[in-house]
Amino acid sequence: MLLNITHLFSLSVLGFAGVFSLSSCAGHNSQSATSMNEQKVTTTAATDTASFGTGCFWCTEAIFQRLNGVIRVMSGYSGGSVPNPTYEEVCTGTTGHAECCQVVYDPSVISYDELLEVFWKTHDPTTLNRQGNDVGPQYRSVIFYHSEEQKEKAEHYKTALNDSNVFNKPIVTAIEPYKNFYVAENYHQQYYDYNPGQMYCRLVIAPKVEKFEKVFKNKLKSTVKNSEMANNQ
Repeated sequence: MLLNITHLFSLSVLGFAGVFSLSSCAGHNSQSATSMNEQKVTTTAATDTASFGTGCFWCTEAIFQRLNGVIRVMSGYSGGSVPNPTYEEVCTGTTGHAECCQVVYDPSVISYDELLEVFWKTHDPTTLNRQGNDVGPQYRSVIFYHSEEQKEKAEHYKTALNDSNVFNKPIVTAIEPYKNFYVAENYHQQYYDYNPGQMYCRLVIAPKVEKFEKVFKNKLKSTVKNSEMANNQ
């Protein structure tokens, strides 16, 4: 069942969009890339998969992995025509891929509608091929749908948000059928967790995560809540 659009997005984009753009995602790790393997995520009757691109996948991963009901988040590349792309190739903007994350979740705990709410609120869906200083088609706002139901919900909310003028510009988020996913190099996985002192993490991701945790505090995993409480003591 679709959630009420007025209630779901009453707080609009919460100031995430374009606020922390002092640095860009590309070029912050000197490690060489390794070849990719196309990932086919196996789901069970108790799990489902969603695929989102909100700019740099380090940001996307850091947000979605904190949600209660999310089992696993993987950073990678989707939507392109070049098989087994490397990070360096995707960064050229010529492979057709978007940096994105595959989110494996338990729909009995968190719904696809709720994941869409997080998606819309934690990036700027009105900027074409850009999030802050991250520029290029690889940083496009995109939803890769895995079923007709996901497609219908994504299109419904996109239309409703535009009709409600929640954003001051039209939403340009692409809604594309899922066709492939190549897992990014190992050093990209859980990048924020392993590199909190890195400049992009400090200036861009950390403020986003802090805002996200305050707004979505009722949807966080217990481990995240406990960590937040400990930091506030």
